Amino acid sequence: MINPKLTPKQKALAVNLDPDIYGTFAEIGAGQETVRHFFRAGAASQTIAKAMSAYDKDFSDAIYGKEPRNRYVTQNRLRKMLRYEVALMEERLPRDSRPNKKFFSYANTVTTINFDKTMKGHGWVGLRFQLSAKEDYNEIILHVKFNENDATLQQETLGSLGVNLIYGAFNYADNPRLLLNSLYDDISTDNVEIDMVDFSGPAFAYVDNRLMSLQLVKNGMTDAVIFNSEGNNMLPADILYKKNIFAVRGSFRPVTLVNTDMFEKGLSMFMQDFNCSFEETVVLFEITISNLRASGDIDERDFLNRVDVLAKLGYTVMISNFSEYYRLIDYFATYTNGQIGIAMGVNNLLDVFDENYYKNLSGGILEAFGKFFRQGMRVYLYPYKDPETHESLTSNNLKVHDNLKELYKYFKLNKRIVDITDVNPAYSEIYSREILNKIANHESGWEKMIPEGVAEMIKERGMFGYKEALKLKEFS
Repeated sequence: MINPKLTPKQKALAVNLDPDIYGTFAEIGAGQETVRHFFRAGAASQTIAKAMSAYDKDFSDAIYGKEPRNRYVTQNRLRKMLRYEVALMEERLPRDSRPNKKFFSYANTVTTINFDKTMKGHGWVGLRFQLSAKEDYNEIILHVKFNENDATLQQETLGSLGVNLIYGAFNYADNPRLLLNSLYDDISTDNVEIDMVDFSGPAFAYVDNRLMSLQLVKNGMTDAVIFNSEGNNMLPADILYKKNIFAVRGSFRPVTLVNTDMFEKGLSMFMQDFNCSFEETVVLFEITISNLRASGDIDERDFLNRVDVLAKLGYTVMISNFSEYYRLIDYFATYTNGQIGIAMGVNNLLDVFDENYYKNLSGGILEAFGKFFRQGMRVYLYPYKDPETHESLTSNNLKVHDNLKELYKYFKLNKRIVDITDVNPAYSEIYSREILNKIANHESGWEKMIPEGVAEMIKERGMFGYKEALKLKEFS
C-alpha cells in the first residue's frame, strides 16, 4: 500500500514533534511564509529557535554584510544567511546542554511578482542542517522561478516549498531523488520552476549534482539546466543574461572531430560576423532529453560519459527538453537580446524545414520560424557527405519541400542561414554511429576520429561499451 503524501501542515507538525530537530528561520522578501506553517502546526516551541525577516536593506546589511552592486536575491546572499545563522546558534547554545540536537537554518531571499506583472518573481531557497549532532553540516540550495500571476499565491507556494525542503532533508537525505521529487508535494510544477539545485556536505558526498540537474529536466521541474566543465551546476540566468550565445546541439556519443570542427569554425564565423568578444559570449554544447531517451529510458552512466568527455574538452553543457530548435531560441531570448548563433548539420536543418515538426503549434511552421529566425539569430550550417552517394550537401543544394522553397531562399538571401567555410574535408566521412560500432566491437581506427585525449579517457573508464567489448574479447 502506498502511503499518502503528507500535507505541509502534517510535515511541519512531524518536524516539530521530533525532539532533536532545532533551528532558525530567516526569510527575506516574501514574508514569513515557511515558518508560518510550523507555528500554526503546533508544538513549535522546542523546534524554532528564532524566526526573522530583515526586510530593510540597511538592517539586513548590518547582519549579513553588504552585497556587491546591492543585489540581495543571490546565491551568495543565501549562503551568507545560512552560515551566519548556524554560527550564531553554535555560539549562543552550548552543546553540552543539548547533546542530541540536530541544528538547522532555513533561509530564503525572494522577490515576488511586481505590481505591473512585468517581472514574475524568483529567489533562492536553502537549508543548512545536521543529520546527527556530531556530524558536520549539509546544505541544499535551490533557485526558483514563480509562474503564478499573484504575489499571495507565490508566497503560499514558497511556504509549502520550504516545508517540503525541511521535511525532505531530515527524512529523505539518503535518497536525493525522492527528496527532489518531494519538493513538489502539494505544489503543481506549473506554479514554480526549480532551475538549479546544489547538494553538499557529508550526507551527499556520493551525490553528483549533474545527475540532480538531469532529474530537474527529466521530471518537468524546469526546461533546461547548465553546468560548467568542473561539473558545477550554474544558474541559467547568471550564465546567459545579456550575453551573445553560440550553441551546438548533438548527441556527443562520443564527441567527434566533426563536432569540434563544426564548433570551432562556426564560432569563429559567428564572432567575426557580429564583432563579438569572448567576454560577452557564452558557448554551449546542448543535449536534449529526447536524445538521452533515444534508446529507451535514460542511462545515467551514458549521460555522465557524454558530459565527462565534454568537460575534459573544457565545454559548458546544457541539458534541455527543447526537441524543436525554435523552443531553444525562444528560451535564449528570455535572457538576452544579444546575438544568437546555432551550429548544425544539414540533416538538422532539413528537420527545421519539415512542417510535420510543428503540428503542435496553432500557427504551424510560420509561428515556429517567427521564433526561430528572430532578429539577431543565425544558423551556421556544416556540410554533410551522404555515405551512399558521397554527395556533399550544403545550403546551396539541399532540397526542402516545394511549398517552402521561397521561404528558404528568403532566409538564405538575408544571411540567416550561412555555410560554415574552411571545414576540414578529412572529417567528411566521420559518423558517430560507426565510431560507436567500432568501440562496441573492439575494432581499431576510431581513435583518430575523435579529439586528442578522448580515446584514452574512453579506454581508461570503459565508456560507450568499450568495457563490455574488452570483456567479450577476453572470453572469446
